[in-house]
Amino acid sequence: MARRYDCTDATDRATGLREAASAVRRGELVVLPTDTVYGIGADAFSAEAVGDLLEAKGRGRGMPSPVLVGSPNTLHGLVTDFSEQAWELVDAFWPGALTLVATHQPSLTWDLGETRGTVAVRMPLHPVAIELLTDFGPMAVSSANLTGHPSPQDCDAAQEMLGDSVSVYLDGGPTPAAVPSSIVDVTGRIPVLLREGAISADELRKVVPDLEVAN
Repeated sequence: MARRYDCTDATDRATGLREAASAVRRGELVVLPTDTVYGIGADAFSAEAVGDLLEAKGRGRGMPSPVLVGSPNTLHGLVTDFSEQAWELVDAFWPGALTLVATHQPSLTWDLGETRGTVAVRMPLHPVAIELLTDFGPMAVSSANLTGHPSPQDCDAAQEMLGDSVSVYLDGGPTPAAVPSSIVDVTGRIPVLLREGAISADELRKVVPDLEVAN
């Protein structure tokens, strides 16, 4: 039976965050609010838990899960060949609605899906998410919806779709916007905008003027 915690209440929030971290450590799934939409999260380093996440969404391995982190410093252990421009994007837009696709450290033993040696990573601008990520560490987090359905802006919508496939729901109230994060590929010499979301190409070019836009 899924448990749900009201994170607008200080006591419930503390209990919920503790229970969510424990659930993720056991290999279970949790739902958490972010600054874009609600996400479904799992231990990024548990292949079984990530598999359960993709299954709960009805999503194949061809659409691997992004990873959320609680601090930019976490990147040092996750990615390699991270360019100066990539760090400038982190400095300008993290925490926030910018996902960066980078080459992951070859030594990492994780299985997020068919990533071809890369990882899509983001630090969300939401206190509940950051607190959970700081406590637990990097998590595989995807939008908390069934594939093909709208991404949820509140906990009710997420729970209606995912039900008891999730152990803990952290209800932080409605998210600020339904617009997803922008995605920039920083694996090459020139950053490439793969998806324009909450941060426009013009805003990104103020930081990296040579940004290209994918066709």
